[in-house]
Amino acid sequence: MTHFNTPYGAAPFSRFAPTDYLPAIQEAIAQSQEELKAIAENTEAATFENTVAALAYVGRSLSRLSAMFFNLNSAETNTTLQAEAQRISPLLTEHQNDIFLNEKLFARVKQVYTTQVHLSLLPEQQTLLEKTYKAFVRNGANLTEVEKEHLRTIDKELSTLKLKFSENVLTETKAYRYLVNDPARLSGLPESEIAAAKKVATQQGEEGWAFTLDFPVYTAVMKYADDRQMREALFTAYHSRCVGTSAHNNEDNVLQIVRLRKERAQLLGYDSYAAMVLEERMAESTDKVMTFLNDLLEKVLPKAQKELKTLQDFAQLPEFRQWDFAYYAEKLKQQQYQIDDQLLKPYLSLDQAVQGMFAVAQKLYGLHFTAIDIVEKYHPEVQTYEVTDASGTYVALLYTDFFPRAGKRNGAWMTSYKEQYHTLEGKDSRPHISIVCNFSRPTDTAPSLLTFGELTTLFHEFGHALHGMLSRVTYPNLSGTNVARDFVELPSQLMENWCYEEETLRLFANHYQTGDPLPIEWVQRIQQASTFMEGILFVRQLNFGFLDMAWHTLQELPNSVSDFEREATQRTQLYPPISPFCFSTSFSHIFSGGYAAGYYSYKWSEVLDADAFVVFKEAGIFNPEVAARFCEEILSKGSSEKESLLYERFRGQAPSVTALLNRVGI
Repeated sequence: MTHFNTPYGAAPFSRFAPTDYLPAIQEAIAQSQEELKAIAENTEAATFENTVAALAYVGRSLSRLSAMFFNLNSAETNTTLQAEAQRISPLLTEHQNDIFLNEKLFARVKQVYTTQVHLSLLPEQQTLLEKTYKAFVRNGANLTEVEKEHLRTIDKELSTLKLKFSENVLTETKAYRYLVNDPARLSGLPESEIAAAKKVATQQGEEGWAFTLDFPVYTAVMKYADDRQMREALFTAYHSRCVGTSAHNNEDNVLQIVRLRKERAQLLGYDSYAAMVLEERMAESTDKVMTFLNDLLEKVLPKAQKELKTLQDFAQLPEFRQWDFAYYAEKLKQQQYQIDDQLLKPYLSLDQAVQGMFAVAQKLYGLHFTAIDIVEKYHPEVQTYEVTDASGTYVALLYTDFFPRAGKRNGAWMTSYKEQYHTLEGKDSRPHISIVCNFSRPTDTAPSLLTFGELTTLFHEFGHALHGMLSRVTYPNLSGTNVARDFVELPSQLMENWCYEEETLRLFANHYQTGDPLPIEWVQRIQQASTFMEGILFVRQLNFGFLDMAWHTLQELPNSVSDFEREATQRTQLYPPISPFCFSTSFSHIFSGGYAAGYYSYKWSEVLDADAFVVFKEAGIFNPEVAARFCEEILSKGSSEKESLLYERFRGQAPSVTALLNRVGI
């Protein structure tokens, strides 16, 4: 079942009720185990092809089913799916352990690894061999039998805890409502958000207006609500999710996840979980990451403090608090640059922006996107596209899913339903990629209109999508975005740069009613305002990076999650402390996502993207030669070679932090 009998071999969502996934995944695991047994018990001498390459293709059906299930659990979940996830996740963890703790398999992999000097492998084959061998070692292949069993127990517990953490965050986020009955309290809010809040209240049988913690709503309140009490209420609710008296408290989950990760790392011979993770990243070590974060903080903190003082003087409040930042920053930006999101939004309709990002991909990489309706969707709001290249050759299948729903977690992400790879018969099997966001819905009077920040989010996720769609490697586990965590954000963050360019905005930024183009002076103001309050926002990102590293390098488990967080982020705190504030308990990136000991990578990748965009700017942002080189050396390569080599091959030199510091005005 590596290929569904559907158009494009696309995921047949309607064939699977929530309770159908478990037996299907169990069957796929059994199939995978037979494939593994054939490799392990092969009586022929171990070779690259019959062992290492063969392992890369094990479990294709399982990969497809798992992708369907867990993507749905993020984008369209329900209580049944969540319950099934608690049953499925440990099975998958156990299966992974069955692979890496299989002594016969490891012996064959090790045999190939120790004789590689005689094999004359291609670079991609060499990479696959190294990654395969290290995966076995880093997952316990060299442990004693007792230690292996301990590792299995740890991994099972971790898989369950991470799921529970995620479910708690989603449940608490979706349950929150802030009800307003007095229309005077709506002062400052955009009409679209007022209309949306009215709709939510009506749906729940309430009078007035109900505000949620869905990200577009939350950010609109923070930026525009004149009612300071409302801003404080939503800010506090957002930053105290799953803590204290919450019915969905995550504090113990945080502590147990951290404890088990540390225990796992030490079992494998590492001092900390971060040390284990970073060994396989561009950064390589905790020392390098901490030096990187500290150096950036030293350079940026004075700018952030100066910006905060400017904002405090402007606000003239007795005590400036965190829920005041976005509101007064927006007011000051409007005063200084005569530009704000409400002016821009009529020119940034979602539909036009999507066509604009497609046009950028066409100009850079020759891609064409054709909306199709023959591919099954998991929700009616999902749109599907066939992606072809300049010659009309099929490249990828793209899903887009843009609006908040009850069963959809906050945020924005890219994911894949199928990786690109070459089959054993040599056929290039193309990828199925999805981008998921949470933008404001259309209203009765207007289409979905984006803030400029949402526009950059759209382009960001599309950058990830391009990385997945343009992959041209042999082996599935080296494909697309399967790269080092501190490299994966390069294509996505690079794409954001096009949003600030007049040449890009001219492609789509037209008023949704009049068709008038975004005025040129506004484009110039967007460019001028691009570094506005960048120091404060920069320090905020560093704050998360320091917190992540603190959790994953600790020696002793703390008694209090909140106290630990406060101490770990003391140097990056710009505001007076807030009693219920605790971000760790909803910090999904590191506790249920893939960024544990890796949040620094956003800044690490920013160094790369700023440095790389210099090349585009110097040659012209749509220069075909530069775009072709970026595609050839970065986008198409996945992790088929070391990421540092790929970057230097594109850039012609090692990356420099100078471009990033220049971009933020330092």
